[in-house]
Amino acid sequence: MLNSLTPDVAEKLRATLPADRFSQADAQHLAEPRGRYEGQAGLVARPRDSSEVAALVRAAAEARVPVIPYGGGTGLVGGQVAPEGPTPLILSLEKMSAIRAVYPEENVLVAEAGAILADVQTAAEDVDRLFPLSLAAEGSARIGGNLATNAGGTGVLRYGNARDLCLGIEAVLPSGEIYHGLSRLRKDNTGYDLRHLLIGAEGTLGVITAASLKLFARPAHIGTALFQVGSPAAALSLLALARDHVGENVSAFELIHRQGFDFLAETLPQVRNPWAETPEWCVLVEVGMSGGYVPQEALEKLFESAVEQGLVSDGMIALNETQRDDFWTIRESIPEANRRIGSVSSHDISVPLGALADFIAEGGKRIAALGQFRINCFGHVGDGNLHYNVFPMPGKNRADYVNVRDEIKRIVHDLVHEMDGSVSAEHGVGRLKVGDLERYGDPAKLAAMRAIKGALDPLGIMNPGAVLRAR
Repeated sequence: MLNSLTPDVAEKLRATLPADRFSQADAQHLAEPRGRYEGQAGLVARPRDSSEVAALVRAAAEARVPVIPYGGGTGLVGGQVAPEGPTPLILSLEKMSAIRAVYPEENVLVAEAGAILADVQTAAEDVDRLFPLSLAAEGSARIGGNLATNAGGTGVLRYGNARDLCLGIEAVLPSGEIYHGLSRLRKDNTGYDLRHLLIGAEGTLGVITAASLKLFARPAHIGTALFQVGSPAAALSLLALARDHVGENVSAFELIHRQGFDFLAETLPQVRNPWAETPEWCVLVEVGMSGGYVPQEALEKLFESAVEQGLVSDGMIALNETQRDDFWTIRESIPEANRRIGSVSSHDISVPLGALADFIAEGGKRIAALGQFRINCFGHVGDGNLHYNVFPMPGKNRADYVNVRDEIKRIVHDLVHEMDGSVSAEHGVGRLKVGDLERYGDPAKLAAMRAIKGALDPLGIMNPGAVLRAR
């Protein structure tokens, strides 16, 4: 049985570290971006190194007080707040933000968990390297949270998820022991890989305090284009054609629906629509190539081949950095436009590439059977990850659809499951999708997860209620 953070317990925790490490929880630490959850006003601790994290976790374990690891607070599934249960200790990594070391010759960077993702990118750029994890919240998301949720983003097609970009982890386990796994090795077959156990665990198995991250050569030349396609199936054929032309140099391949442009016009009119007539579907394609290659020429040849094959009807290729930024501003502004409209039900899903077009078509039919809705389907089509969001019709708001919200979610997730997909592609499980994991997850996997949780965190203090239902 866990205990709430009473004043007496709070005093014991405060005694473990200097007074300036603590404060009462404020609005920043009690909210999450979509407004679905509101946390409890517990104590916030801001340790400055892993030994201080360990001291806090040991004290919390002794008092049987829940610990909620907190990074940048940008998670979209409620993993960073505890709306119910015993009042927790909120353990913020914001003071542990150093770039500890950079090894350009090894293509490795070591960062503390509180480092802002954009700062990690800049540190890599300063030594002419690339850290390719990129997402809309990179100006405030912290690398520890990115790893804890196994974040995706726009570069997964070429570089992989956060998990694929990490060589080693330093972490504090629920016992208060420090796991010194901050390896820079590319090969290490010495038993179970705790790194991969902690990545994606969303703070339920320990607190990531630092990581050694993979860097890459910066592409000498980058080309970016917007192409009109007739359908999602045509977009997938275009992706295959693009790989035929430039191999694995395709860095991003993003599908955008007309509804996204309509929402931008409605809520963010300063984001310029480059199309004279907005297409039903288009893709944002980016290629990064080494010296001696001209990506604009490669994109021109791709466009010509795609037109010949009937895959593309129009397109534009960025001629300079300003145009490239304009194209990406469209894609990166769609989530904010969605937020301003207010969705009835939002879904971060993935399906096999071969099922993607059928999912979009069938999903639209099943949703339409419930009534009239606007669907904004967009995302990282190159890796099968779609953000499939359902919105009110003009003149209505999300509150008008409360009675069908759960049914919409069930329809979408049932279809994903039928197509051997995942109901959480890149956002994680958090608290929002605990029931979905129980409904769609493999029973053997769930049993193993519960066994691992029980073995590493027998008191259940680490982020209780996230990923697995608190027991």
